[in-house]
Amino acid sequence: MRRAILIVLAAVLVLTVVPLYGAAMPTVGLSISTLNNPFFVDLRDGAQAAAKKLNVNLIVLDAQNDSAREASGIEDLIQKKVAVIAINPTDSDAIVPTIKKINGAKIPVVTVDRGANGGTVLAHIASDNVAGGVMAAQYVGKRLNGKGSVVMLEGIAGTSAARDRGKGFKDGLKKYPGIKLVAVQTADFDRAKGLAVMENILQAQKTINAVFAQNDEMALGAIQAIQAAKRQSQMFVVGFDAIADALAAVKAGTMAATIAQQPKEMGRLAVEAAVKIITKKAVPKFTPVPLKLVTK
Repeated sequence: MRRAILIVLAAVLVLTVVPLYGAAMPTVGLSISTLNNPFFVDLRDGAQAAAKKLNVNLIVLDAQNDSAREASGIEDLIQKKVAVIAINPTDSDAIVPTIKKINGAKIPVVTVDRGANGGTVLAHIASDNVAGGVMAAQYVGKRLNGKGSVVMLEGIAGTSAARDRGKGFKDGLKKYPGIKLVAVQTADFDRAKGLAVMENILQAQKTINAVFAQNDEMALGAIQAIQAAKRQSQMFVVGFDAIADALAAVKAGTMAATIAQQPKEMGRLAVEAAVKIITKKAVPKFTPVPLKLVTK
């Protein structure tokens, strides 16, 4: 009798520890555009926490903002026959041939934060970047009372985030015909480039009332340039992402506002979407992650 009870208990224990996926722990690949940016570090951290909770083996790749490097890393994931590949593309066009290769290998694809302009993607997790751009424009328009000269610093050309945030900002400014967009220049989502580009704009533009940078890294670089030129009293800066340095700048009053994303939430949702795909559950084609305006 005692032996029979022990056998039953052992069987229950085995059933308890075997994952939902079967006997083997599934592997999910996550290719991130760059880990040299706090936003994407948070995205990775959110994904890793979810993977640990859901008993998933997660392989994280850093493309270092290089489309060729991203393609090469994903080729390795295909060779490893991972269960799902989640991608944060460095370029929405350049990633298309790679996604088609993944499709050919019959591995499901999820995109996160940035979209792809082709190939079959089962789920996309991102903020509504167009809405975020509109939100920034509304803040700028109201604070300037509908009149003034504005500069926009753009992110990496070819990324959906740069395209959509720029579209939203320009669309939002249409409500304010008295506001002129006097300069639009690319600074690649990079703080040092934001500094250098803003230095050039300050030399070319004698009157600037506001700056919208499509991410906080560029915004923080722009603030450095503005402070060095001693023109901080003439203009205010709005960023996008709400990374820790930006929130500190908003609190200190050196940055007027930032559009808050939730990168850890994106990472979590990407892994959860992958698990739903693995376990044959329905997954939404698009999962929006809420945004909000952060001011002092």
